[in-house]
Amino acid sequence: MEPKSPRESEVTMTQMILPPDANPLNAAFGGKVMEWIDICGGIAAQRHCRQVVVTASMDDLHFHAPIRVGWIVNLRARVLAAFNTSMEVGVIVSAENPFEGCRRLTTSALLTFVALSVTGEKVRVPPLLLETEEDRIAFQEAQLRRAQRLKRKQEGVPWHRLIPVG
Repeated sequence: MEPKSPRESEVTMTQMILPPDANPLNAAFGGKVMEWIDICGGIAAQRHCRQVVVTASMDDLHFHAPIRVGWIVNLRARVLAAFNTSMEVGVIVSAENPFEGCRRLTTSALLTFVALSVTGEKVRVPPLLLETEEDRIAFQEAQLRRAQRLKRKQEGVPWHRLIPVG
């Protein structure tokens, strides 16, 4: 399997915050932004492996600043690391006030996607071609986060017992 550059997976999406996308404070509803992050990240993962992908986790989701109704939303996603059957994708969201032209970071997230065959079985993904020092640093950081995620998964989720099922 030939390694692929992170540049090959880059995705840019543009949306606009409309009234149905907003909360009572006329700012973007967080769930709508999360939906767009999941879609943008999923496209990047699919571009990398050319397979069906599913979201396994969303980590480090941070809302840095509100996005107002009428503002333009720009999402950028890129594969940061490729493992056996999974990939970590970073997504950043910036908002542009179209009347002033100023842009600012509003949201950031890390997602893990797993590649699946058409029958739903995990499939291997191409390795990531680390071309720059930033690529290497991002990959090393992703490896550490992956180890932490796998450790938490093995230990189980301690708080899940606090929420009754059914």
